[in-house]
Amino acid sequence: LRQTDVYGSNTLSLIDNSIINYALQHNIDIKCVQHNGEGELIDVIQKAIKYDCIIINPAAYTHTSIAMRDALLAIDVPFIEVHLSNIYARESFRQKSYFSDIAIGVISGFGGKGYLLALDYAIEFIRKESN
Repeated sequence: LRQTDVYGSNTLSLIDNSIINYALQHNIDIKCVQHNGEGELIDVIQKAIKYDCIIINPAAYTHTSIAMRDALLAIDVPFIEVHLSNIYARESFRQKSYFSDIAIGVISGFGGKGYLLALDYAIEFIRKESN
């Protein structure tokens, strides 16, 4: 559950469905995962070593989780950081990310559309890297 005045009224299910449909249109295999616990997210990151790219919204862990940062560095899979809200238009503590400097890109403030923008770039990035 999130604050709709900050994050919008789209449900996670609606966002996931739009991502999955967009991936299907581009013949991309995708897996959408959500967990509230930091340890569970680290487990998912560690298992993501087999993927070509990760799109991640670390949510509040953006500003606190060195452990998730270390997990992403350990697997060495390119990733894009996504935030529903514009973290730079919010409280100062939300403007520091432990992920941005190691991400291939950051998308912030476009609501659920940010995931589609990230997926579009990930597709381009993967195809470029494979050539």
